[in-house]
Amino acid sequence: MALGSNTKFYETPNHPFQGERIADEANLLGRYGLKNKEELWRAQSELRGYRREARKLLGSAGEHETESAEFLARLKRYGILNEQDQLDDVLSLDVTDVLERRLQTVVYRKGYANTPEQARQFIVHGHIVLDDARVTRPGMTVETTVEDSVGFDEHSSLSDELHPERAEAQE
Repeated sequence: MALGSNTKFYETPNHPFQGERIADEANLLGRYGLKNKEELWRAQSELRGYRREARKLLGSAGEHETESAEFLARLKRYGILNEQDQLDDVLSLDVTDVLERRLQTVVYRKGYANTPEQARQFIVHGHIVLDDARVTRPGMTVETTVEDSVGFDEHSSLSDELHPERAEAQE
């Protein structure tokens, strides 16, 4: 079955008007340069899925050791968990752990952009490459193994270090 426009990859909050939740969401939107709350809700739903899977594997108590090992390996490969973390550490994850692994955040943290919003713009406009392949999805999750291959496209005008939009060198 093909994914249609009716398929949602997130759940909206149960109560639409909660001041504290709205303020927290606005803070995260600004801090990570997200386009809208849908992107935040998608990350929260992804985190809920990780927790659900961890609870299922913890509840089976050793029956699915290979599944547990594969699940942990995947989260460690994406950098959501550290190498020493165990299955029960998944339950204590926060949505920021998921947001930190987005390509947009990685580009900003590596100093290629002055703001998370600028990082998003560079990605959407095709100035950023990952493993020598142009990527235009700011919400893509970056594996730790390819994180070092993030950079400017050699054909982009931003590959020139003197370009006025480039981030100033942090000293």
